[in-house]
Amino acid sequence: QDWQVRYQQDTPVAPRFDVNAPDLYIPAMAFITYLLVAGLALGTQNRFSPDSLGLQASSALAWLLLEVLGVLLGLYLLSIASDLAPVDLLAFAGYKYVGMILGLVAGLLFGRSGYYVVLSWCCLSTFVFTIRSLRLKLLSEAAAEGVPVRGARNQLRMYLTMGIAAAQPPLMYWLTHHLLG
Repeated sequence: QDWQVRYQQDTPVAPRFDVNAPDLYIPAMAFITYLLVAGLALGTQNRFSPDSLGLQASSALAWLLLEVLGVLLGLYLLSIASDLAPVDLLAFAGYKYVGMILGLVAGLLFGRSGYYVVLSWCCLSTFVFTIRSLRLKLLSEAAAEGVPVRGARNQLRMYLTMGIAAAQPPLMYWLTHHLLG
Protein backbone atom coordinates (compact mmCIF):
# COMPACT_ATOMS: atom_id res chain seq x y z
CA GLN A 1 0.00 0.00 0.00
CA ASP A 2 1.14 3.53 -0.74
CA TRP A 3 1.46 5.29 2.63
CA GLN A 4 2.79 8.57 1.29
CA VAL A 5 0.91 11.81 1.67
CA ARG A 6 0.18 13.47 -1.65
CA TYR A 7 1.44 16.98 -2.33
CA GLN A 8 0.35 19.75 -4.65
CA GLN A 9 2.85 22.57 -5.16
CA ASP A 10 4.90 21.64 -2.05
CA THR A 11 1.91 21.57 0.30
CA PRO A 12 0.00 18.49 1.41
CA VAL A 13 -3.43 18.13 -0.16
CA ALA A 14 -6.52 18.27 2.04
CA PRO A 15 -7.56 15.07 3.84
CA ARG A 16 -10.71 14.93 1.72
CA PHE A 17 -8.51 14.29 -1.35
CA ASP A 18 -5.90 12.04 0.28
CA VAL A 19 -6.76 9.03 2.42
CA ASN A 20 -3.28 9.05 3.98
CA ALA A 21 -3.45 12.65 5.20
CA PRO A 22 -3.87 12.89 8.96
CA ASP A 23 -7.05 14.56 10.13
CA LEU A 24 -8.70 14.88 13.51
CA TYR A 25 -12.01 13.16 12.76
CA ILE A 26 -11.01 9.62 13.76
CA PRO A 27 -8.94 10.70 16.80
CA ALA A 28 -11.68 13.02 18.07
CA MET A 29 -14.43 10.43 17.66
CA ALA A 30 -12.18 7.75 19.16
CA PHE A 31 -11.42 9.96 22.18
CA ILE A 32 -15.13 10.53 22.84
CA THR A 33 -15.92 6.85 22.30
CA TYR A 34 -13.06 5.90 24.63
CA LEU A 35 -14.63 8.02 27.36
CA LEU A 36 -18.04 6.43 26.77
CA VAL A 37 -16.60 2.90 26.88
CA ALA A 38 -14.59 3.83 29.99
CA GLY A 39 -17.83 5.00 31.61
CA LEU A 40 -19.50 1.74 30.61
CA ALA A 41 -16.61 -0.29 32.03
CA LEU A 42 -16.73 1.62 35.29
CA GLY A 43 -20.52 1.31 35.39
CA THR A 44 -20.47 -2.47 35.02
CA GLN A 45 -18.30 -2.60 38.13
CA ASN A 46 -20.46 -0.13 40.10
CA ARG A 47 -17.52 2.31 40.18
CA PHE A 48 -19.01 4.94 37.90
CA SER A 49 -19.36 8.52 38.99
CA PRO A 50 -19.29 11.74 37.01
CA ASP A 51 -16.13 12.67 38.88
CA SER A 52 -14.36 9.47 37.83
CA LEU A 53 -15.36 10.03 34.21
CA GLY A 54 -14.15 13.62 34.38
CA LEU A 55 -10.89 12.46 35.90
CA GLN A 56 -10.53 9.89 33.12
CA ALA A 57 -11.17 12.54 30.45
CA SER A 58 -8.77 15.09 31.90
CA SER A 59 -6.10 12.46 32.46
CA ALA A 60 -6.36 11.17 28.89
CA LEU A 61 -6.30 14.70 27.50
CA ALA A 62 -3.30 15.63 29.64
CA TRP A 63 -1.35 12.58 28.45
CA LEU A 64 -2.27 13.37 24.85
CA LEU A 65 -1.07 16.96 25.11
CA LEU A 66 2.06 15.88 26.98
CA GLU A 67 2.85 13.42 24.21
CA VAL A 68 2.44 16.05 21.49
CA LEU A 69 4.53 18.58 23.42
CA GLY A 70 7.21 15.92 23.96
CA VAL A 71 7.39 15.23 20.23
CA LEU A 72 7.56 18.95 19.45
CA LEU A 73 10.35 19.32 22.00
CA GLY A 74 12.18 16.36 20.46
CA LEU A 75 11.88 17.88 16.98
CA TYR A 76 13.19 21.18 18.31
CA LEU A 77 16.09 19.74 20.31
CA LEU A 78 17.20 17.52 17.45
CA SER A 79 16.82 20.41 14.96
CA ILE A 80 14.63 18.33 12.70
CA ALA A 81 12.77 20.28 10.05
CA SER A 82 9.47 18.63 9.21
CA ASP A 83 6.20 19.55 7.56
CA LEU A 84 4.37 18.05 10.56
CA ALA A 85 2.09 20.61 12.12
CA PRO A 86 1.07 20.27 15.78
CA VAL A 87 -2.41 19.34 14.54
CA ASP A 88 -0.90 16.46 12.55
CA LEU A 89 0.96 15.29 15.65
CA LEU A 90 -2.29 15.48 17.61
CA ALA A 91 -3.97 13.33 14.97
CA PHE A 92 -1.19 10.73 14.99
CA ALA A 93 -1.19 10.64 18.79
CA GLY A 94 -4.97 10.26 18.86
CA TYR A 95 -5.13 7.20 16.64
CA LYS A 96 -4.18 5.02 19.61
CA TYR A 97 -7.65 5.51 21.09
CA VAL A 98 -9.13 3.19 18.44
CA GLY A 99 -7.04 0.30 19.75
CA MET A 100 -7.79 1.25 23.34
CA ILE A 101 -11.53 1.07 22.61
CA LEU A 102 -11.16 -2.37 21.04
CA GLY A 103 -9.16 -3.57 24.03
CA LEU A 104 -11.74 -2.28 26.51
CA VAL A 105 -14.65 -3.78 24.59
CA ALA A 106 -12.82 -7.12 24.41
CA GLY A 107 -12.19 -6.88 28.15
CA LEU A 108 -15.87 -6.24 28.81
CA LEU A 109 -16.94 -9.15 26.61
CA PHE A 110 -14.21 -11.73 27.27
CA GLY A 111 -12.57 -10.71 30.54
CA ARG A 112 -8.96 -9.92 31.25
CA SER A 113 -7.55 -12.47 28.80
CA GLY A 114 -9.57 -10.98 25.93
CA TYR A 115 -8.40 -7.53 26.94
CA TYR A 116 -4.74 -8.52 26.90
CA VAL A 117 -4.94 -10.37 23.58
CA VAL A 118 -6.79 -7.61 21.75
CA LEU A 119 -4.81 -4.79 23.35
CA SER A 120 -1.53 -6.53 22.48
CA TRP A 121 -2.59 -6.85 18.86
CA CYS A 122 -3.76 -3.23 18.78
CA CYS A 123 -0.50 -2.06 20.39
CA LEU A 124 1.50 -3.88 17.74
CA SER A 125 -0.61 -2.52 14.90
CA THR A 126 -0.45 1.02 16.33
CA PHE A 127 3.34 0.68 16.64
CA VAL A 128 3.66 -0.39 12.99
CA PHE A 129 1.20 2.26 11.79
CA THR A 130 3.05 5.00 13.65
CA ILE A 131 6.43 3.97 12.24
CA ARG A 132 5.13 3.66 8.68
CA SER A 133 3.31 6.97 8.82
CA LEU A 134 5.87 9.09 10.64
CA ARG A 135 8.99 7.79 8.95
CA LEU A 136 7.77 9.28 5.69
CA LYS A 137 7.19 12.59 7.44
CA LEU A 138 10.38 12.72 9.50
CA LEU A 139 13.02 11.02 7.40
CA SER A 140 14.67 12.69 4.48
CA GLU A 141 13.20 12.29 1.02
CA ALA A 142 15.95 9.82 0.13
CA ALA A 143 14.87 7.52 2.95
CA ALA A 144 11.21 7.91 2.02
CA GLU A 145 12.06 6.67 -1.46
CA GLY A 146 13.62 3.50 -0.07
CA VAL A 147 17.28 4.52 0.03
CA PRO A 148 18.91 3.18 3.22
CA VAL A 149 19.09 5.65 6.09
CA ARG A 150 22.64 6.87 6.59
CA GLY A 151 24.17 9.78 8.41
CA ALA A 152 23.78 11.13 11.91
CA ARG A 153 20.87 13.41 11.05
CA ASN A 154 18.76 10.62 9.55
CA GLN A 155 19.63 8.30 12.42
CA LEU A 156 18.34 10.88 14.90
CA ARG A 157 15.14 11.09 12.88
CA MET A 158 14.80 7.32 12.93
CA TYR A 159 15.38 7.20 16.69
CA LEU A 160 12.72 9.86 17.19
CA THR A 161 10.30 7.93 14.99
CA MET A 162 10.98 4.73 16.94
CA GLY A 163 10.63 6.59 20.25
CA ILE A 164 7.25 8.01 19.27
CA ALA A 165 6.05 4.59 18.14
CA ALA A 166 7.44 2.87 21.25
CA ALA A 167 5.57 5.31 23.49
CA GLN A 168 2.18 4.27 22.11
CA PRO A 169 1.80 0.79 23.70
CA PRO A 170 2.66 1.87 27.27
CA LEU A 171 0.26 4.80 26.98
CA MET A 172 -2.46 2.52 25.64
CA TYR A 173 -1.98 0.16 28.57
CA TRP A 174 -1.67 2.95 31.15
CA LEU A 175 -4.94 4.58 30.09
CA THR A 176 -6.97 1.35 30.06
CA HIS A 177 -5.66 -1.22 32.55
CA HIS A 178 -7.42 0.23 35.59
CA LEU A 179 -10.82 0.35 33.91
CA LEU A 180 -11.36 -3.40 34.03
CA GLY A 181 -11.79 -5.06 37.40
